[in-house]
Amino acid sequence: MDFYNFYIGKEFQAYEFLGAHVWEKGVTFRTFAPAANRVSVIGEFNGWTETPMNRIYDGNFWECDIPGVTSGQMYKYRIYKNDGSFIDHADPYAFYSELRPGTASVTWTSKDYRFHDKEWQKNGKDRKNKPVNIYEMHFGSWKCPEEGSGERWYTYREMAGLIIPYLKKNGYNYIEVMPLCEYPCDESWGYQGTGYFSPTSRYGKPEDLKYFIDQCHKNEIGVILDFVPVHFAVNDYALANYDGTALYEYPNIAVGRNEWGSCNFMHSRGEVCSFLQSCALYWLQEFHFDGLRMDAVGNLIYWQGDSNRGENLSALKFLKTMNQGLKERLPDVMLFAEDSTPYQGVTKAVSEGGLGFDYKWDLGWMNDTLSYFQSSPEQRKEQYHKLTFSMMYFYNEKYLLPLSHDEVVHGKATIAQKMNGGYDGKFPQARAFYMYMYAHPGLKLNFMGNELAQLKEWSEVGDLDWMLLDFPIHEKFHRFMKELNHCYLEHPALYRHDFEDKGFQWIDCHQEEKCVYVFERRSEEETILALFNFSDQTQEYQIRLEEEYDLLMASDMEVYGGNRKYTKKDKILPAGENALKLSPFSAVFYEKKADQE
Repeated sequence: MDFYNFYIGKEFQAYEFLGAHVWEKGVTFRTFAPAANRVSVIGEFNGWTETPMNRIYDGNFWECDIPGVTSGQMYKYRIYKNDGSFIDHADPYAFYSELRPGTASVTWTSKDYRFHDKEWQKNGKDRKNKPVNIYEMHFGSWKCPEEGSGERWYTYREMAGLIIPYLKKNGYNYIEVMPLCEYPCDESWGYQGTGYFSPTSRYGKPEDLKYFIDQCHKNEIGVILDFVPVHFAVNDYALANYDGTALYEYPNIAVGRNEWGSCNFMHSRGEVCSFLQSCALYWLQEFHFDGLRMDAVGNLIYWQGDSNRGENLSALKFLKTMNQGLKERLPDVMLFAEDSTPYQGVTKAVSEGGLGFDYKWDLGWMNDTLSYFQSSPEQRKEQYHKLTFSMMYFYNEKYLLPLSHDEVVHGKATIAQKMNGGYDGKFPQARAFYMYMYAHPGLKLNFMGNELAQLKEWSEVGDLDWMLLDFPIHEKFHRFMKELNHCYLEHPALYRHDFEDKGFQWIDCHQEEKCVYVFERRSEEETILALFNFSDQTQEYQIRLEEEYDLLMASDMEVYGGNRKYTKKDKILPAGENALKLSPFSAVFYEKKADQE
Protein backbone atom coordinates (compact mmCIF):
# COMPACT_ATOMS: atom_id res chain seq x y z
CA MET A 1 0.00 0.00 0.00
CA ASP A 2 1.18 3.51 -0.79
CA PHE A 3 0.84 5.37 2.52
CA TYR A 4 0.94 8.81 0.93
CA ASN A 5 -1.86 7.89 -1.48
CA PHE A 6 -3.80 6.40 1.42
CA TYR A 7 -3.76 9.70 3.26
CA ILE A 8 -4.65 11.85 0.24
CA GLY A 9 -7.47 9.57 -0.91
CA LYS A 10 -5.88 8.00 -3.96
CA GLU A 11 -5.16 4.46 -2.73
CA PHE A 12 -7.19 1.63 -4.29
CA GLN A 13 -5.62 -1.45 -2.73
CA ALA A 14 -5.57 -0.70 0.98
CA TYR A 15 -7.11 -4.13 1.60
CA GLU A 16 -3.85 -5.78 0.57
CA PHE A 17 -2.19 -4.23 3.63
CA LEU A 18 -4.94 -3.70 6.20
CA GLY A 19 -7.11 -6.44 7.65
CA ALA A 20 -6.22 -10.00 8.70
CA HIS A 21 -3.89 -11.73 6.23
CA VAL A 22 -3.45 -15.48 6.46
CA TRP A 23 0.03 -16.82 5.74
CA GLU A 24 1.71 -20.22 6.09
CA LYS A 25 2.24 -20.17 9.85
CA GLY A 26 -0.35 -17.73 11.13
CA VAL A 27 -2.11 -14.44 10.54
CA THR A 28 -0.88 -10.85 10.34
CA PHE A 29 -3.39 -8.35 11.73
CA ARG A 30 -3.26 -4.65 10.81
CA THR A 31 -5.64 -1.79 11.49
CA PHE A 32 -5.71 1.99 11.10
CA ALA A 33 -6.61 3.66 14.41
CA PRO A 34 -4.66 6.94 14.80
CA ALA A 35 -6.41 8.19 17.96
CA ALA A 36 -6.25 4.88 19.86
CA ASN A 37 -4.18 4.74 23.05
CA ARG A 38 -3.49 1.06 22.51
CA VAL A 39 -4.95 -1.81 20.47
CA SER A 40 -5.09 -5.58 21.03
CA VAL A 41 -6.37 -8.55 19.06
CA ILE A 42 -8.86 -10.78 20.87
CA GLY A 43 -10.24 -13.96 19.38
CA GLU A 44 -11.10 -17.59 19.78
CA PHE A 45 -7.45 -18.48 19.09
CA ASN A 46 -6.30 -16.71 22.29
CA GLY A 47 -9.34 -17.39 24.46
CA TRP A 48 -10.58 -13.85 23.82
CA THR A 49 -7.71 -12.49 25.86
CA GLU A 50 -5.55 -9.66 24.57
CA THR A 51 -2.62 -10.00 22.20
CA PRO A 52 -1.11 -6.48 22.03
CA MET A 53 -0.58 -4.80 18.66
CA ASN A 54 2.38 -2.53 17.92
CA ARG A 55 2.38 0.91 16.35
CA ILE A 56 3.99 0.86 12.91
CA TYR A 57 4.94 3.34 10.19
CA ASP A 58 3.89 6.80 11.48
CA GLY A 59 2.18 5.48 14.60
CA ASN A 60 -1.32 5.60 13.15
CA PHE A 61 -1.27 1.95 12.10
CA TRP A 62 -1.20 -1.10 14.39
CA GLU A 63 0.14 -4.57 13.60
CA CYS A 64 0.85 -7.96 15.12
CA ASP A 65 1.63 -11.47 13.88
CA ILE A 66 -0.04 -14.36 15.70
CA PRO A 67 1.42 -17.77 14.78
CA GLY A 68 -0.89 -20.76 14.65
CA VAL A 69 -3.99 -18.82 13.67
CA THR A 70 -5.75 -20.29 10.65
CA SER A 71 -8.48 -19.28 8.24
CA GLY A 72 -11.94 -19.37 9.78
CA GLN A 73 -11.32 -18.11 13.31
CA MET A 74 -13.26 -15.27 14.94
CA TYR A 75 -11.57 -12.11 16.19
CA LYS A 76 -12.02 -8.44 17.08
CA TYR A 77 -9.82 -5.46 17.86
CA ARG A 78 -9.96 -4.12 21.42
CA ILE A 79 -9.39 -0.40 21.00
CA TYR A 80 -8.53 1.69 24.06
CA LYS A 81 -9.23 5.40 24.36
CA ASN A 82 -7.05 7.80 26.33
CA ASP A 83 -9.38 7.61 29.33
CA GLY A 84 -8.70 3.88 29.67
CA SER A 85 -12.09 2.73 28.36
CA PHE A 86 -12.30 0.41 25.38
CA ILE A 87 -14.68 -1.02 22.78
CA ASP A 88 -14.25 -4.30 20.92
CA HIS A 89 -14.59 -3.54 17.20
CA ALA A 90 -15.02 -5.71 14.14
CA ASP A 91 -12.24 -5.26 11.61
CA PRO A 92 -13.17 -2.60 8.99
CA TYR A 93 -11.15 -4.59 6.43
CA ALA A 94 -12.33 -8.06 7.48
CA PHE A 95 -12.79 -10.49 4.60
CA TYR A 96 -15.47 -12.54 6.36
CA SER A 97 -17.79 -12.13 9.35
CA GLU A 98 -19.69 -14.11 11.93
CA LEU A 99 -23.35 -14.77 11.10
CA ARG A 100 -25.62 -12.21 12.71
CA PRO A 101 -26.53 -11.66 15.50
CA GLY A 102 -22.86 -12.41 16.12
CA THR A 103 -20.59 -9.44 15.45
CA ALA A 104 -17.05 -10.85 15.24
CA SER A 105 -14.82 -10.73 12.20
CA VAL A 106 -13.44 -14.00 10.84
CA THR A 107 -9.96 -14.68 9.47
CA TRP A 108 -10.35 -15.86 5.92
CA THR A 109 -8.64 -16.48 2.63
CA SER A 110 -10.35 -17.60 -0.54
CA LYS A 111 -7.43 -16.96 -2.87
CA ASP A 112 -7.35 -20.67 -3.76
CA TYR A 113 -10.60 -20.25 -5.69
CA ARG A 114 -9.95 -20.37 -9.44
CA PHE A 115 -12.39 -18.60 -11.75
CA HIS A 116 -13.39 -20.21 -15.03
CA ASP A 117 -14.76 -17.13 -16.79
CA LYS A 118 -11.94 -16.23 -19.19
CA GLU A 119 -14.31 -16.28 -22.15
CA TRP A 120 -16.67 -13.87 -20.42
CA GLN A 121 -13.83 -11.58 -19.35
CA LYS A 122 -12.58 -11.54 -22.93
CA ASN A 123 -15.84 -11.16 -24.88
CA GLY A 124 -18.83 -10.81 -22.60
CA LYS A 125 -18.09 -7.57 -20.77
CA ASP A 126 -18.43 -5.20 -23.72
CA ARG A 127 -22.03 -3.92 -23.62
CA LYS A 128 -21.71 -1.01 -26.06
CA ASN A 129 -24.74 -0.92 -28.35
CA LYS A 130 -26.01 -4.15 -26.80
CA PRO A 131 -29.11 -4.83 -24.71
CA VAL A 132 -28.90 -4.63 -20.93
CA ASN A 133 -31.92 -6.14 -19.19
CA ILE A 134 -31.32 -6.24 -15.43
CA TYR A 135 -33.17 -8.36 -12.87
CA GLU A 136 -32.77 -6.75 -9.46
CA MET A 137 -32.92 -9.20 -6.59
CA HIS A 138 -32.65 -9.45 -2.84
CA PHE A 139 -30.71 -12.64 -2.26
CA GLY A 140 -32.60 -13.87 0.76
CA SER A 141 -36.19 -13.36 -0.39
CA TRP A 142 -36.36 -14.42 -4.04
CA LYS A 143 -37.03 -17.99 -3.10
CA CYS A 144 -36.65 -19.68 0.29
CA PRO A 145 -36.11 -23.32 1.30
CA GLU A 146 -39.20 -25.30 2.17
CA GLU A 147 -40.50 -25.11 5.71
CA GLY A 148 -39.04 -27.81 7.90
CA SER A 149 -35.71 -27.80 6.07
CA GLY A 150 -34.13 -25.94 8.95
CA GLU A 151 -32.64 -23.33 6.63
CA ARG A 152 -33.86 -19.76 6.21
CA TRP A 153 -31.97 -18.94 3.03
CA TYR A 154 -30.49 -20.67 0.03
CA THR A 155 -26.71 -20.40 -0.15
CA TYR A 156 -24.79 -18.62 -2.89
CA ARG A 157 -24.02 -22.00 -4.46
CA GLU A 158 -27.59 -23.25 -4.22
CA MET A 159 -28.92 -20.02 -5.68
CA ALA A 160 -26.71 -20.43 -8.75
CA GLY A 161 -28.62 -23.58 -9.67
CA LEU A 162 -31.98 -21.92 -9.09
CA ILE A 163 -31.89 -18.40 -10.45
CA ILE A 164 -29.55 -18.74 -13.46
CA PRO A 165 -31.95 -21.04 -15.41
CA TYR A 166 -34.79 -18.68 -14.46
CA LEU A 167 -32.92 -15.63 -15.77
CA LYS A 168 -32.03 -17.32 -19.06
CA LYS A 169 -35.55 -18.62 -19.62
CA ASN A 170 -37.13 -15.29 -18.83
CA GLY A 171 -34.87 -13.06 -20.88
CA TYR A 172 -32.64 -11.27 -18.38
CA ASN A 173 -28.95 -10.95 -19.23
CA TYR A 174 -27.87 -9.12 -16.07
CA ILE A 175 -28.63 -9.53 -12.40
CA GLU A 176 -28.20 -6.79 -9.83
CA VAL A 177 -27.96 -7.94 -6.23
CA MET A 178 -28.77 -5.65 -3.35
CA PRO A 179 -25.80 -4.96 -1.04
CA LEU A 180 -23.92 -8.08 0.01
CA CYS A 181 -21.37 -6.57 2.37
CA GLU A 182 -21.97 -7.70 5.94
CA TYR A 183 -24.80 -5.93 7.76
CA PRO A 184 -26.56 -6.54 11.09
CA CYS A 185 -30.21 -5.79 10.38
CA ASP A 186 -32.21 -7.86 7.87
CA GLU A 187 -34.65 -4.98 7.41
CA SER A 188 -31.90 -2.71 6.07
CA TRP A 189 -31.47 -5.04 3.03
CA GLY A 190 -27.72 -4.45 3.31
CA TYR A 191 -27.81 -0.67 2.96
CA GLN A 192 -26.38 -0.03 6.44
CA GLY A 193 -23.18 -2.02 6.43
CA THR A 194 -20.70 -3.06 9.08
CA GLY A 195 -18.28 -5.22 7.04
CA TYR A 196 -17.47 -3.47 3.78
CA PHE A 197 -15.02 -6.12 2.52
CA SER A 198 -16.98 -9.06 3.90
CA PRO A 199 -19.65 -10.89 1.84
CA THR A 200 -22.55 -11.48 4.20
CA SER A 201 -22.31 -14.88 5.86
CA ARG A 202 -26.09 -15.30 5.61
CA TYR A 203 -25.64 -17.09 2.29
CA GLY A 204 -22.28 -18.81 2.65
CA LYS A 205 -18.57 -18.17 2.38
CA PRO A 206 -16.68 -15.73 0.13
CA GLU A 207 -15.63 -18.48 -2.29
CA ASP A 208 -19.29 -19.50 -2.59
CA LEU A 209 -20.12 -16.00 -3.83
CA LYS A 210 -17.25 -16.27 -6.30
CA TYR A 211 -18.75 -19.55 -7.51
CA PHE A 212 -22.14 -17.87 -7.98
CA ILE A 213 -20.63 -15.09 -10.12
CA ASP A 214 -18.50 -17.60 -12.02
CA GLN A 215 -21.60 -19.62 -12.92
CA CYS A 216 -23.46 -16.49 -14.00
CA HIS A 217 -20.62 -15.62 -16.36
CA LYS A 218 -20.51 -19.18 -17.68
CA ASN A 219 -24.14 -18.64 -18.67
CA GLU A 220 -23.50 -15.18 -20.17
CA ILE A 221 -25.15 -13.28 -17.34
CA GLY A 222 -23.42 -10.21 -15.95
CA VAL A 223 -23.55 -9.44 -12.23
CA ILE A 224 -23.87 -5.96 -10.72
CA LEU A 225 -23.41 -5.21 -7.03
CA ASP A 226 -25.32 -2.53 -5.15
CA PHE A 227 -22.59 -0.47 -3.48
CA VAL A 228 -23.13 2.06 -0.66
CA PRO A 229 -20.40 4.74 -0.45
CA VAL A 230 -22.60 7.26 1.37
CA HIS A 231 -23.40 5.94 4.83
CA PHE A 232 -22.87 3.07 7.27
CA ALA A 233 -24.49 1.48 10.32
CA VAL A 234 -24.39 3.22 13.70
CA ASN A 235 -23.49 0.01 15.57
CA ASP A 236 -20.69 0.74 18.03
CA TYR A 237 -18.82 -2.49 17.30
CA ALA A 238 -18.26 -1.50 13.68
CA LEU A 239 -17.07 1.71 12.00
CA ALA A 240 -18.75 4.26 14.29
CA ASN A 241 -16.20 6.06 16.51
CA TYR A 242 -13.75 3.37 15.49
CA ASP A 243 -10.66 4.65 17.29
CA GLY A 244 -12.60 6.53 19.95
CA THR A 245 -13.15 9.45 17.60
CA ALA A 246 -15.19 10.09 14.47
CA LEU A 247 -12.68 8.42 12.17
CA TYR A 248 -15.00 7.40 9.32
CA GLU A 249 -17.94 9.74 9.99
CA TYR A 250 -18.38 13.50 10.39
CA PRO A 251 -18.08 14.66 14.01
CA ASN A 252 -20.76 17.31 13.45
CA ILE A 253 -24.21 15.80 13.96
CA ALA A 254 -25.73 18.24 11.43
CA VAL A 255 -23.96 16.38 8.63
CA GLY A 256 -22.86 13.29 10.55
CA ARG A 257 -26.28 11.61 10.46
CA ASN A 258 -28.75 11.38 7.59
CA GLU A 259 -32.44 10.81 6.89
CA TRP A 260 -32.00 7.06 7.41
CA GLY A 261 -30.49 7.58 10.87
CA SER A 262 -27.13 6.16 9.80
CA CYS A 263 -23.63 7.70 9.82
CA ASN A 264 -22.42 9.65 6.79
CA PHE A 265 -18.93 8.83 5.57
CA MET A 266 -16.60 11.83 5.88
CA HIS A 267 -15.32 12.15 2.32
CA SER A 268 -13.10 15.08 3.25
CA ARG A 269 -10.72 12.54 4.84
CA GLY A 270 -8.40 10.87 2.36
CA GLU A 271 -8.25 7.74 4.52
CA VAL A 272 -12.04 7.33 4.18
CA CYS A 273 -11.91 7.81 0.41
CA SER A 274 -9.12 5.23 0.15
CA PHE A 275 -11.19 2.83 2.26
CA LEU A 276 -14.23 3.15 -0.01
CA GLN A 277 -12.51 3.05 -3.38
CA SER A 278 -10.35 0.12 -2.22
CA CYS A 279 -13.61 -1.59 -1.30
CA ALA A 280 -15.08 -0.88 -4.73
CA LEU A 281 -12.02 -2.31 -6.49
CA TYR A 282 -11.99 -5.30 -4.13
CA TRP A 283 -15.47 -6.43 -5.16
CA LEU A 284 -14.76 -5.90 -8.85
CA GLN A 285 -11.30 -7.42 -8.95
CA GLU A 286 -11.47 -10.19 -6.39
CA PHE A 287 -15.06 -11.34 -7.04
CA HIS A 288 -15.34 -10.47 -10.75
CA PHE A 289 -18.46 -8.33 -10.38
CA ASP A 290 -19.14 -6.59 -13.69
CA GLY A 291 -20.39 -3.33 -12.28
CA LEU A 292 -21.44 -1.27 -9.30
CA ARG A 293 -24.72 0.50 -8.77
CA MET A 294 -23.90 3.31 -6.34
CA ASP A 295 -26.68 4.13 -3.95
CA ALA A 296 -27.88 7.65 -3.02
CA VAL A 297 -25.42 9.53 -5.23
CA GLY A 298 -27.49 12.68 -4.71
CA ASN A 299 -26.39 12.61 -1.08
CA LEU A 300 -22.80 12.80 -2.29
CA ILE A 301 -23.42 15.56 -4.79
CA TYR A 302 -25.24 17.81 -2.32
CA TRP A 303 -24.95 18.04 1.45
CA GLN A 304 -27.57 15.62 2.84
CA GLY A 305 -28.97 15.36 -0.70
CA ASP A 306 -30.37 18.89 -0.47
CA SER A 307 -29.36 21.22 -3.31
CA ASN A 308 -30.27 24.20 -1.12
CA ARG A 309 -27.35 23.29 1.15
CA GLY A 310 -24.90 23.40 -1.75
CA GLU A 311 -22.52 20.97 -3.38
CA ASN A 312 -20.37 18.69 -1.23
CA LEU A 313 -17.09 19.39 -2.97
CA SER A 314 -15.13 16.75 -1.05
CA ALA A 315 -17.64 14.03 -1.94
CA LEU A 316 -17.67 15.15 -5.58
CA LYS A 317 -13.88 14.92 -5.65
CA PHE A 318 -14.10 11.44 -4.14
CA LEU A 319 -16.60 10.30 -6.79
CA LYS A 320 -14.43 11.57 -9.61
CA THR A 321 -11.26 10.02 -8.19
CA MET A 322 -12.94 6.68 -7.55
CA ASN A 323 -14.73 6.40 -10.88
CA GLN A 324 -11.72 7.50 -12.89
CA GLY A 325 -9.43 5.16 -10.93
CA LEU A 326 -11.77 2.20 -11.42
CA LYS A 327 -11.99 2.88 -15.15
CA GLU A 328 -8.20 3.11 -15.45
CA ARG A 329 -7.82 -0.26 -13.77
CA LEU A 330 -10.90 -2.00 -15.21
CA PRO A 331 -11.98 -0.21 -18.42
CA ASP A 332 -15.04 -2.43 -18.97
CA VAL A 333 -16.55 -1.93 -15.52
CA MET A 334 -20.13 -0.62 -15.53
CA LEU A 335 -20.79 2.23 -13.08
CA PHE A 336 -24.40 3.20 -12.32
CA ALA A 337 -25.54 6.26 -10.38
CA GLU A 338 -28.80 6.13 -8.45
CA ASP A 339 -29.31 9.89 -8.51
CA SER A 340 -32.53 11.90 -8.50
CA THR A 341 -30.90 15.33 -8.69
CA PRO A 342 -30.69 17.57 -11.79
CA TYR A 343 -26.90 17.74 -11.48
CA GLN A 344 -25.39 17.81 -14.98
CA GLY A 345 -22.58 15.61 -16.26
CA VAL A 346 -23.15 12.53 -14.12
CA THR A 347 -22.38 10.24 -17.08
CA LYS A 348 -19.67 12.34 -18.64
CA ALA A 349 -16.06 11.22 -18.30
CA VAL A 350 -14.08 12.87 -15.53
CA SER A 351 -11.67 14.16 -18.15
CA GLU A 352 -14.60 16.02 -19.70
CA GLY A 353 -15.70 17.58 -16.43
CA GLY A 354 -18.22 14.88 -15.46
CA LEU A 355 -18.53 12.45 -12.56
CA GLY A 356 -17.41 9.44 -14.59
CA PHE A 357 -20.46 7.16 -14.34
CA ASP A 358 -21.56 5.11 -17.33
CA TYR A 359 -25.30 5.31 -16.63
CA LYS A 360 -27.70 7.24 -14.44
CA TRP A 361 -31.02 5.97 -13.14
CA ASP A 362 -33.82 7.96 -14.79
CA LEU A 363 -35.90 8.52 -11.69
CA GLY A 364 -37.74 11.38 -13.40
CA TRP A 365 -39.02 8.98 -16.06
CA MET A 366 -39.98 6.49 -13.37
CA ASN A 367 -41.91 8.98 -11.24
CA ASP A 368 -43.69 10.65 -14.16
CA THR A 369 -44.65 7.36 -15.81
CA LEU A 370 -45.96 5.70 -12.66
CA SER A 371 -47.86 8.86 -11.72
CA TYR A 372 -49.48 8.84 -15.17
CA PHE A 373 -50.61 5.23 -14.83
CA GLN A 374 -51.95 5.84 -11.35
CA SER A 375 -54.22 8.57 -12.70
CA SER A 376 -57.66 7.94 -14.18
CA PRO A 377 -58.16 7.81 -17.97
CA GLU A 378 -59.80 11.24 -17.84
CA GLN A 379 -56.86 12.72 -15.95
CA ARG A 380 -54.44 11.23 -18.47
CA LYS A 381 -55.68 13.64 -21.10
CA GLU A 382 -54.43 16.51 -18.96
CA GLN A 383 -51.25 14.66 -18.01
CA TYR A 384 -50.55 13.47 -21.55
CA HIS A 385 -47.14 15.11 -21.78
CA LYS A 386 -45.79 13.42 -18.67
CA LEU A 387 -44.91 10.65 -21.12
CA THR A 388 -43.32 12.90 -23.72
CA PHE A 389 -41.22 14.94 -21.31
CA SER A 390 -38.52 12.29 -20.77
CA MET A 391 -37.36 12.52 -24.39
CA MET A 392 -36.83 16.27 -24.02
CA TYR A 393 -33.90 15.68 -21.65
CA PHE A 394 -33.00 12.06 -22.41
CA TYR A 395 -29.84 12.77 -24.42
CA ASN A 396 -28.33 14.91 -21.64
CA GLU A 397 -27.13 11.74 -19.88
CA LYS A 398 -26.99 8.00 -20.49
CA TYR A 399 -30.02 6.64 -18.68
CA LEU A 400 -31.30 3.40 -17.22
CA LEU A 401 -35.05 3.00 -16.71
CA PRO A 402 -35.53 1.58 -13.18
CA LEU A 403 -38.45 -0.19 -11.55
CA SER A 404 -36.55 -1.09 -8.41
CA HIS A 405 -37.28 -2.40 -4.93
CA ASP A 406 -37.79 1.21 -3.80
CA GLU A 407 -41.04 1.32 -5.79
CA VAL A 408 -42.68 -1.73 -4.20
CA VAL A 409 -42.22 -1.14 -0.45
CA HIS A 410 -43.25 1.22 2.35
CA GLY A 411 -46.86 1.64 1.29
CA LYS A 412 -46.05 2.54 -2.31
CA ALA A 413 -47.86 -0.56 -3.72
CA THR A 414 -46.42 -2.92 -6.33
CA ILE A 415 -46.09 -1.96 -9.99
CA ALA A 416 -49.21 -3.90 -11.00
CA GLN A 417 -51.14 -2.56 -8.03
CA LYS A 418 -50.20 1.01 -8.99
CA MET A 419 -52.21 0.75 -12.20
CA ASN A 420 -55.45 2.72 -12.00
CA GLY A 421 -58.79 1.02 -11.41
CA GLY A 422 -59.95 -2.38 -10.23
CA TYR A 423 -58.27 -5.78 -10.25
CA ASP A 424 -59.16 -6.88 -13.78
CA GLY A 425 -58.24 -3.51 -15.26
CA LYS A 426 -54.75 -3.49 -13.80
CA PHE A 427 -53.36 -6.29 -15.97
CA PRO A 428 -53.94 -4.78 -19.45
CA GLN A 429 -52.54 -1.48 -18.19
CA ALA A 430 -49.47 -3.17 -16.72
CA ARG A 431 -48.82 -5.00 -19.99
CA ALA A 432 -49.13 -1.79 -22.01
CA PHE A 433 -46.97 0.05 -19.48
CA TYR A 434 -44.17 -2.50 -19.76
CA MET A 435 -44.23 -2.41 -23.56
CA TYR A 436 -43.88 1.36 -23.33
CA MET A 437 -40.92 0.92 -20.97
CA TYR A 438 -39.15 -1.58 -23.22
CA ALA A 439 -39.73 0.52 -26.33
CA HIS A 440 -38.44 3.69 -24.64
CA PRO A 441 -34.69 4.30 -25.05
CA GLY A 442 -32.51 3.37 -22.08
CA LEU A 443 -31.24 0.29 -20.26
CA LYS A 444 -33.89 -1.67 -18.32
CA LEU A 445 -34.11 -2.75 -14.68
CA ASN A 446 -36.99 -4.66 -13.11
CA PHE A 447 -37.21 -5.79 -9.50
CA MET A 448 -38.01 -9.41 -8.73
CA GLY A 449 -41.71 -10.16 -8.42
CA ASN A 450 -42.76 -7.44 -10.85
CA GLU A 451 -42.76 -10.07 -13.59
CA LEU A 452 -45.40 -12.04 -11.66
CA ALA A 453 -47.70 -9.00 -11.38
CA GLN A 454 -47.26 -9.40 -7.65
CA LEU A 455 -49.92 -7.45 -5.76
CA LYS A 456 -48.44 -7.69 -2.26
CA GLU A 457 -45.59 -5.35 -1.38
CA TRP A 458 -42.17 -6.92 -1.14
CA SER A 459 -40.81 -7.90 2.26
CA GLU A 460 -37.42 -9.30 3.18
CA VAL A 461 -39.27 -11.92 5.27
CA GLY A 462 -40.34 -14.90 3.15
CA ASP A 463 -40.12 -15.18 -0.61
CA LEU A 464 -42.02 -14.05 -3.70
CA ASP A 465 -45.66 -15.07 -4.20
CA TRP A 466 -44.81 -17.90 -6.58
CA MET A 467 -48.26 -19.43 -6.03
CA LEU A 468 -49.64 -16.59 -8.18
CA LEU A 469 -48.53 -18.58 -11.21
CA ASP A 470 -51.31 -21.04 -10.39
CA PHE A 471 -53.78 -18.32 -11.42
CA PRO A 472 -54.22 -18.01 -15.20
CA ILE A 473 -54.18 -14.19 -15.25
CA HIS A 474 -50.81 -14.08 -13.48
CA GLU A 475 -49.38 -17.00 -15.45
CA LYS A 476 -50.28 -15.20 -18.69
CA PHE A 477 -48.71 -11.97 -17.44
CA HIS A 478 -45.55 -13.90 -16.58
CA ARG A 479 -45.49 -15.32 -20.10
CA PHE A 480 -45.99 -11.82 -21.48
CA MET A 481 -43.01 -10.48 -19.52
CA LYS A 482 -40.83 -13.38 -20.65
CA GLU A 483 -41.65 -12.80 -24.31
CA LEU A 484 -41.27 -9.02 -24.01
CA ASN A 485 -37.82 -9.51 -22.44
CA HIS A 486 -36.75 -11.79 -25.28
CA CYS A 487 -38.21 -9.37 -27.81
CA TYR A 488 -36.00 -6.66 -26.33
CA LEU A 489 -32.89 -8.84 -26.37
CA GLU A 490 -33.45 -10.03 -29.93
CA HIS A 491 -34.37 -6.78 -31.70
CA PRO A 492 -31.54 -4.27 -32.18
CA ALA A 493 -33.93 -1.41 -32.91
CA LEU A 494 -34.93 -1.50 -29.24
CA TYR A 495 -31.39 -0.90 -27.93
CA ARG A 496 -28.73 -0.33 -30.62
CA HIS A 497 -28.92 3.48 -30.69
CA ASP A 498 -30.39 4.17 -27.27
CA PHE A 499 -28.26 7.26 -26.75
CA GLU A 500 -28.33 8.64 -30.28
CA ASP A 501 -31.24 10.56 -31.73
CA LYS A 502 -31.17 8.40 -34.86
CA GLY A 503 -32.51 5.52 -32.77
CA PHE A 504 -35.79 7.21 -31.81
CA GLN A 505 -38.41 9.26 -33.66
CA TRP A 506 -41.79 10.53 -32.53
CA ILE A 507 -44.46 9.80 -35.13
CA ASP A 508 -47.32 11.29 -33.13
CA CYS A 509 -47.23 12.81 -29.66
CA HIS A 510 -50.27 15.10 -29.92
CA GLN A 511 -53.23 12.80 -29.40
CA GLU A 512 -54.17 14.26 -26.02
CA GLU A 513 -57.86 13.41 -26.25
CA LYS A 514 -57.25 9.83 -27.30
CA CYS A 515 -54.20 9.20 -25.06
CA VAL A 516 -52.49 7.64 -28.08
CA TYR A 517 -48.72 7.77 -28.59
CA VAL A 518 -46.73 6.58 -31.61
CA PHE A 519 -42.98 6.43 -32.13
CA GLU A 520 -40.35 4.45 -33.99
CA ARG A 521 -37.17 2.74 -32.78
CA ARG A 522 -34.55 2.26 -35.45
CA SER A 523 -31.39 0.33 -36.18
CA GLU A 524 -29.53 -0.69 -39.33
CA GLU A 525 -31.36 -4.04 -39.36
CA GLU A 526 -34.94 -2.95 -38.70
CA THR A 527 -37.46 -0.33 -37.68
CA ILE A 528 -40.03 -0.98 -34.97
CA LEU A 529 -43.21 1.06 -34.90
CA ALA A 530 -44.67 1.27 -31.39
CA LEU A 531 -48.29 2.34 -30.85
CA PHE A 532 -49.90 2.88 -27.45
CA ASN A 533 -53.47 3.53 -26.37
CA PHE A 534 -53.54 4.41 -22.69
CA SER A 535 -57.21 5.36 -22.64
CA ASP A 536 -60.08 3.12 -21.51
CA GLN A 537 -61.75 3.30 -24.94
CA THR A 538 -61.04 1.60 -28.25
CA GLN A 539 -59.36 4.21 -30.41
CA GLU A 540 -59.25 4.36 -34.19
CA TYR A 541 -55.96 5.66 -35.41
CA GLN A 542 -55.13 6.59 -39.00
CA ILE A 543 -51.55 6.10 -40.13
CA ARG A 544 -49.87 6.34 -43.52
CA LEU A 545 -46.60 4.50 -44.10
CA GLU A 546 -44.48 3.96 -47.20
CA GLU A 547 -43.38 0.43 -46.37
CA GLU A 548 -45.08 -2.69 -45.09
CA TYR A 549 -44.85 -3.42 -41.36
CA ASP A 550 -45.54 -6.84 -39.85
CA LEU A 551 -47.00 -7.42 -36.41
CA LEU A 552 -44.28 -8.20 -33.88
CA MET A 553 -46.04 -8.17 -30.51
CA ALA A 554 -49.24 -6.84 -28.93
CA SER A 555 -50.16 -6.53 -25.27
CA ASP A 556 -53.83 -7.43 -25.87
CA MET A 557 -53.15 -10.85 -27.42
CA GLU A 558 -55.29 -13.63 -25.97
CA VAL A 559 -52.22 -15.60 -24.89
CA TYR A 560 -51.30 -12.71 -22.59
CA GLY A 561 -54.77 -12.32 -21.11
CA GLY A 562 -56.15 -9.90 -23.69
CA ASN A 563 -59.21 -10.35 -25.87
CA ARG A 564 -57.91 -9.83 -29.42
CA LYS A 565 -57.09 -12.57 -31.87
CA TYR A 566 -54.09 -11.62 -33.94
CA THR A 567 -52.77 -13.64 -36.86
CA LYS A 568 -49.58 -13.61 -38.87
CA LYS A 569 -51.48 -11.66 -41.51
CA ASP A 570 -51.81 -8.66 -39.23
CA LYS A 571 -49.72 -5.90 -40.76
CA ILE A 572 -49.71 -2.29 -41.86
CA LEU A 573 -49.72 -1.92 -45.63
CA PRO A 574 -47.76 0.70 -47.54
CA ALA A 575 -49.47 3.83 -48.87
CA GLY A 576 -53.08 4.69 -48.22
CA GLU A 577 -54.63 5.32 -44.84
CA ASN A 578 -54.42 2.39 -42.45
CA ALA A 579 -57.25 2.60 -39.93
CA LEU A 580 -55.98 0.78 -36.88
CA LYS A 581 -58.20 -0.16 -33.98
CA LEU A 582 -56.30 0.10 -30.74
CA SER A 583 -57.85 -1.73 -27.80
CA PRO A 584 -58.25 0.05 -24.46
CA PHE A 585 -55.00 0.06 -22.49
CA SER A 586 -52.98 -1.62 -25.23
CA ALA A 587 -49.62 -1.49 -26.97
CA VAL A 588 -48.60 -2.89 -30.36
CA PHE A 589 -45.18 -3.32 -32.00
CA TYR A 590 -44.91 -3.57 -35.78
CA GLU A 591 -41.61 -4.40 -37.45
CA LYS A 592 -40.06 -3.57 -40.80
CA LYS A 593 -36.87 -5.40 -41.70
CA ALA A 594 -34.19 -3.46 -43.54
CA ASP A 595 -34.37 -5.78 -46.54
CA GLN A 596 -38.02 -4.77 -47.04
CA GLU A 597 -36.99 -1.25 -48.01
